[in-house]
Amino acid sequence: MPYAKEHKARTRTQIVAAAAKLFNRRGFDAVTIGEVMVQAGLTHGGFYRHFASKDELYAEAVRHFLRQEAYPRWQKRRRGGGAGSPLARLVLDAYLSRGHLADVAGSCPLIALSSDAARASRAVKAAYREVAEAMIDVFETELKGRAARDHAMVLVALCVGGMVLARALDDDELSNDFLDVSRRHALKAAGWRRQPRRAGRSAVEPRQAVR
Repeated sequence: MPYAKEHKARTRTQIVAAAAKLFNRRGFDAVTIGEVMVQAGLTHGGFYRHFASKDELYAEAVRHFLRQEAYPRWQKRRRGGGAGSPLARLVLDAYLSRGHLADVAGSCPLIALSSDAARASRAVKAAYREVAEAMIDVFETELKGRAARDHAMVLVALCVGGMVLARALDDDELSNDFLDVSRRHALKAAGWRRQPRRAGRSAVEPRQAVR
């Protein structure tokens, strides 16, 4: 019946969304299928009606980030971007933001799951590559010249690398500095102008302690 198909699709989405948050927080090995199902508000026995293995779920959780409805709050249009700002600029601003730094559960999988993906199955590696390629494409679309793809890859490296370092450090000021410097050099590499600095504020947003 149509209801049964819709219900199954909704349940699968619940499981994937719950898994994405847990994997981001704790990594692949530390999360059990039982914990994912509890987080989703479901029973353990229902897992295998949707996924053949934890690896399959992991790959789907990585792809979950690419769905528009799955985008976390830090990816929404930011103040100061302006209605005419290209999507690539909005993504860059959001990616290297304090909001993204604090939102571990809703983090981009390129940051949270890179070590796991390096050791994972081919299916997981393929999903991880899809996220990386999607981010490259967003930047490349807004860049010009024969080296547009090269520049897009540099922007991805600055975004992901800057956030990885900022997340790993136990010094709030140094973490914030990595975000600011990475964003500044990314804007320069793309040829995009920085927003004017407001009195008493950083060019991006107020400095906050990393939690």
